[in-house]
Amino acid sequence: MLSPKKVKYRKRHKGRMKGTASRGNDLAFGDFALQSVECGRITSRQIEAARIAVSRFIKRGGKIWIRIFPDKSVTKKAAETRMGSGKGNVEEWVAVVQPGRVLYEMEGVTPEIADEALRLASHKLPVKTRIIARN
Repeated sequence: MLSPKKVKYRKRHKGRMKGTASRGNDLAFGDFALQSVECGRITSRQIEAARIAVSRFIKRGGKIWIRIFPDKSVTKKAAETRMGSGKGNVEEWVAVVQPGRVLYEMEGVTPEIADEALRLASHKLPVKTRIIARN
C-alpha cells in the first residue's frame, strides 16, 4: 500500500472538502485519464485496487500514472472505548480528492481499451468519476 515515509505530524485534523481542484486537474502525462466529479477520500487500498484493475486489463500494453498520493492520516479509536483519553491511533492513509482532480492517466493503448480499463478502475473508487481524453 502507498503511505508516506515521513510526516511532520502523525495525527491530522479532519478538515473540510469544499471547492474544486485548482491543481492536478488536466492531462499532464498520458492521452486518457480518470477525473473525479465529486469530493471524497480515497484510501491507499482503493488506489491500489484500481491500479491493479487497470494494469490487468491492459496486459502490459501501455503506461499508467497515478496522480494522487495518500498523505493524510485517519485515526480510529478501538470499539467500545469510552469518550475522552485522547485521539485514536493512525489506521489508514487517504488522499483527499476534489472535483476535477485527475486520478489516473494512461497512454499507449487504443481508446476502446483505455475506456474499458478506466471504467473498471472507477468501480473500485468511492467517488464518481469521468473519463477524459486528449484532443
